Amino acid sequence: ARVCVTVGMMTTGYDCPDILNLAMMRPIFSPSDFVQMKGRGTRKHGFAEEMRDPVRKAELAGEQKTVFRLFDFFANCEFFEEKYQYDEELRLPKPAAQPYSGGGLESPKSTFKGFETFQPDAIASQQEQQIGLAGMRVDRELFQKFEDMARADEALAAMVEQQNWEAAIRRVMEELFDKPDDYFNLDKLRRATGLDRRLTVREIIEKAFGHIPRFKSKDELIDDEFQKFLLDQKPEQAERIAQMRYFFDAYIKDANVRRIIDEGKVADLNVNPIFGMKDLRAVPDEWRKRIPEYIKDYVSLNPFL
Repeated sequence: ARVCVTVGMMTTGYDCPDILNLAMMRPIFSPSDFVQMKGRGTRKHGFAEEMRDPVRKAELAGEQKTVFRLFDFFANCEFFEEKYQYDEELRLPKPAAQPYSGGGLESPKSTFKGFETFQPDAIASQQEQQIGLAGMRVDRELFQKFEDMARADEALAAMVEQQNWEAAIRRVMEELFDKPDDYFNLDKLRRATGLDRRLTVREIIEKAFGHIPRFKSKDELIDDEFQKFLLDQKPEQAERIAQMRYFFDAYIKDANVRRIIDEGKVADLNVNPIFGMKDLRAVPDEWRKRIPEYIKDYVSLNPFL
């Protein structure tokens, strides 16, 4: 096991996708810091990348990181879920000014000398909680704050009303993203939604202005695309629709399956845990080529990567 101990360095800007356990060893009072810190564990990772043995690498080809544990020793999760006042307007206190010897003003100097205690620091209680698909409140509040800000932008609202999506997307990226107050960006908002796929800026705008009720999951989008495929191509092998759907799904989701099919190295499917040679043989011959061609022509893979 590898252990990394830092003070502040992993709050922002550090990417270690194979982290499985993240421990918070101090109280946190900034929701932005909290989102950034727990975000260190939300990166996707394929564990086959570390394998040097080709057999072991093939065995782990489909193993993706799907969960991580957050060890919270100071009840930060409870604080941001139950106690933090998201609607409170914070005002910074004005520092008391002190006169210089020359008559000017001088900021007060800190007199805090530190604190030391020898009381035992045993864990009083332990509780494990699963975070559901709705995510944490701090994430939902972050997305709600962005939606409120987007709707308050009159220029953006006018573009949406006219359905001028290109201009609306540019407006969001230039005027709302990566600003000092909140540093909203596409990846941060995607993590806040707890979605299992990429989001587009247009989807975020449509959700903020009520054009769509919610974001669809990866499986829901694939199902929509497969229904379009059935209506357009009208395959006659009704008894093989389930097998064709599985091939359609695997080709979109799994980059390794796409590579094998596109390069014609179908023998590699014998060691592929996601979609094997038996699964390919269950697909009617003519559709083994037509399904990948249809996906390349009509389905954007960007949301699924």
